[in-house]
Amino acid sequence: MPFVRITLPSGLSPETPEAVSRAVHSSLIQEFRIPAADYFQVIELLSPAEKRFPPSYLGIEHTDRITFIHITAAQGRTAEQKKRLYAGIASGIASTTQIPREDVIIILVENNGAENWSFGRGEIQEMKHLKS
Repeated sequence: MPFVRITLPSGLSPETPEAVSRAVHSSLIQEFRIPAADYFQVIELLSPAEKRFPPSYLGIEHTDRITFIHITAAQGRTAEQKKRLYAGIASGIASTTQIPREDVIIILVENNGAENWSFGRGEIQEMKHLKS
């Protein structure tokens, strides 16, 4: 874990989805210390008619390049780790795509651990990498 859903605007360069995916995954490895093979993402491209957002929110301007990163992960990370994760994702995306930092919206939803995940066979797998 985690599981990531990336929602991008349609019409960006063909390389953008992969660059965004790499930026998110690299930041999760760096800040949440997930294994590199823990790479579960869904990437979707939406037309302008399929999204709703304000042009400005909390003093941050948004454009039609607005991108949503929805991360579901196990609980246990500190507020500082989350701050670094968000900053790393936004910086990574902005430095490798035409999406500005202001258009990177990140939603983190936490659950209470291994019993909420099955990575196959309809079983709960033991999460040895999460144990201290």
